[in-house]
Amino acid sequence: MLQSFIRYEETAMPNKTSPFLCLPGLALLLVGCTHSGQLAAAPSITLTTTATPTARHPQHRRQLYLRYPLPQQPRPRRHQRSNLLPAPHQPLNAPTPTPTPILPASLFEIPWEDRSIFKAGLLDSQQSILDKLPGASIYHINLLIGDNLNLNPRSRSHFLHQYGSCPLDDIYFRLFPNLAGGQSRVSDLAVNGQSAEPVYELRDSALRVPLAAPLPPGESMVIAMDFAVQVPAGEGGNYGAFAFSKDVLALAHVYPMIAVYDDEGWNVEIAPTVGDVVYADAGFYVVRVTAPAGQTLVASGVEIERNESAMQQTVTFAAGPVRDFYLVTSSSYEVVSRVVGQVTVNSYAPANLLDGAEVALDQAAQALEHFNRRFGPYPFTEFDLVGTTNFALGIEYPGIVAILLDLYDQAGQVRGQATPGLLEGVVAHEVAHQWFYSLVGNDQVDEPWLDEALAQYATILYYNDVYDEQAGAGFRSSLERRWARVGQADVPIGLPVRDYSVDEYSGIIYGRGPLFITQLAETMGQTAFDAFLQDYATTYRWRIATGDDFKRLAQQHCRCDLTPLFEEWVYPQSSTH
Repeated sequence: MLQSFIRYEETAMPNKTSPFLCLPGLALLLVGCTHSGQLAAAPSITLTTTATPTARHPQHRRQLYLRYPLPQQPRPRRHQRSNLLPAPHQPLNAPTPTPTPILPASLFEIPWEDRSIFKAGLLDSQQSILDKLPGASIYHINLLIGDNLNLNPRSRSHFLHQYGSCPLDDIYFRLFPNLAGGQSRVSDLAVNGQSAEPVYELRDSALRVPLAAPLPPGESMVIAMDFAVQVPAGEGGNYGAFAFSKDVLALAHVYPMIAVYDDEGWNVEIAPTVGDVVYADAGFYVVRVTAPAGQTLVASGVEIERNESAMQQTVTFAAGPVRDFYLVTSSSYEVVSRVVGQVTVNSYAPANLLDGAEVALDQAAQALEHFNRRFGPYPFTEFDLVGTTNFALGIEYPGIVAILLDLYDQAGQVRGQATPGLLEGVVAHEVAHQWFYSLVGNDQVDEPWLDEALAQYATILYYNDVYDEQAGAGFRSSLERRWARVGQADVPIGLPVRDYSVDEYSGIIYGRGPLFITQLAETMGQTAFDAFLQDYATTYRWRIATGDDFKRLAQQHCRCDLTPLFEEWVYPQSSTH
């Protein structure tokens, strides 16, 4: 099992662990028109949303509401994207700003500020976060999955600007389907009821909403739009995370997302074809999905309501605080489950691969137990593993991870490697991302090492804890071999994704990166480092951390100057830190 695991680490394809970006106090209400029907494995794939009557379209209005969060602290980075700069972020428990006197009606008759619906998805010890995160985004999404799988929602957004003294002239949305082999188009755009012309930028992946008058800090506005999304058949782009293939409909980043607005301005760059594309703050999601009765729906968060008929089901999910919402559905899924402490762990796969799903369930349960002890509690009451056709081995989302279906065949091979050990390494890595990406956020496009290297290092700890130090040393040796594939190049691990070749991204971020974390632990002393890592996961819980934050906290724990070590491993020589 260990040997197979090592071979997994030697694959040239880097792990893809994703997601996922925000703005101060934005609320987005999306509404759209579509038609219903049965899910079919047809080449043309579309998504549709459910209807709520309106005066203009009596039978065909759909809504999705988002309120975007305020970043909590400055995030100094090197790569400027815009000349529109915000004030420093507010703290986690900053006073909630005064909302707009009249807000758009809630889609689900839930007041925008009522977060009690999210208690069911959080451990008792974690529910205090619901009284914090002022201005965090709130998404209300209604989706109807029909026979041709098309999405035609309309959106109405309530946006509250909380960035100090800088007024906004534009609002940016991200349209990730346009970079992933699909398509997302917007129509009937309106700002505070006045028609506006959408401006597409960056290969249509960024939608700029020009404002007739600048939006001053502390004031808000309502943005309305229709948009249509086409889901690609087959693999799709972005590692196949957004696609319909082999009876699996995977909907990563399907909805319009407000771009992150921070010290760099609007984060709307086109991410490279390797690595993650989404960088997000934590928000709250209520998502209602109507689908054919034979479909199994798996999503971020927990199910809070279900209504069924002979032909269809309507299921409502609540998830938050989370950095993204992921939904996948298939008529082939079956599930095995287990309770780990207060957390229900579910593993989904087709019936013929259910043995492999149970193996993955065992591995995830062990990883959760050990990571809880090392990094602090996993905050949610549910954790899901789901088999998909992604070609990244594994992809992380908040509260759910997508695992390549082929890995569940315990007698098979993937890329010439036996699947049992390969599956275990993938599962451990993706579970670790529930702390490093999901709980502690980072800019995965500009600083990918902060979550990927830590997830790899956590996998060393998994093997140490579940087996023994020899197993952990075996995994570390595989990282060394991964780095050796790029000649053990002294390429800094702290570069943005776009500055690496494909081979370098794999060898440096996934090989040299965790070796740096190992060297850091040896420099600090293992006891001090363990305390630091738990403190890091606690201090930046639900927030965004930078490499400088990581270094600063480490130095506090070791009471030493780690600059020479970071200059050797992390920073480009031309940078000043």
